[in-house]
Amino acid sequence: MSSFKKAAKARQKDHKERSQLSSRSHLGLLEKKKDYKLRSKDYHNKQGILKRLKQKALEHNPDEFYFHMINSRLQGGKHAELQTTERATPEQKKMMQAQDIRYVDYKLSAEAKKVEKLQSELHLIGHSAKNKHIFFLDSKEEVKDFDLAKHLGTTKELASRTFNRPRTETLQFQTVVGAEDFQKVVKDREQHYSELHQRMKREKQLHIIRQKMDIKKTLMNKGKSARKLVTMETPDAPAVYKWRQRRKR
Repeated sequence: MSSFKKAAKARQKDHKERSQLSSRSHLGLLEKKKDYKLRSKDYHNKQGILKRLKQKALEHNPDEFYFHMINSRLQGGKHAELQTTERATPEQKKMMQAQDIRYVDYKLSAEAKKVEKLQSELHLIGHSAKNKHIFFLDSKEEVKDFDLAKHLGTTKELASRTFNRPRTETLQFQTVVGAEDFQKVVKDREQHYSELHQRMKREKQLHIIRQKMDIKKTLMNKGKSARKLVTMETPDAPAVYKWRQRRKR
């Protein structure tokens, strides 16, 4: 029975979708169900937006006000901020600049003290260094039979350490820190070095900010006198200007 159904299905005609009538060809292609579903979904979405906007308009408070209403305008269908004119005098600007410089100096000195304290507490023993310990041998046979622990006079477990590597004679009278304690010490040291690196980076950024503020203060004091831009300002360095040399009386 199943083979008969398969044979009958194989010989049946292919289904063809109904096309638009020639008398309605000016209306375009005949809309299918999937097209209708998309159009219906878009229509209902727009109706929902209109319904929510109407509800907001009904609940709108006529006394509502915030300054962005008068500080922005619609330009090409988008909100654009109005260009506000500065109302501070040159003397007020200099005073504000001086306050900013004092604040940066305060943060810079605090950061420098923290860096100095961390540097006094830490040392470079055990820190991952780029240098390597190289052993020179005379022949390939010596390289093949080379024993690092025997050459350093310690055990195999301690041979890979770069510090706290006592000799075999010392181990007969003293004990070495266990592996778990050693890993904890290394982890704490790495955390402290990471903090030191971040604080040194922050101190460098504060130095750059201080230099840029000094340049701005110099430009404000000298006004629009004849000056030439030598180097543009970058994230890592302030701008460099050159003023015309004047003869002092």
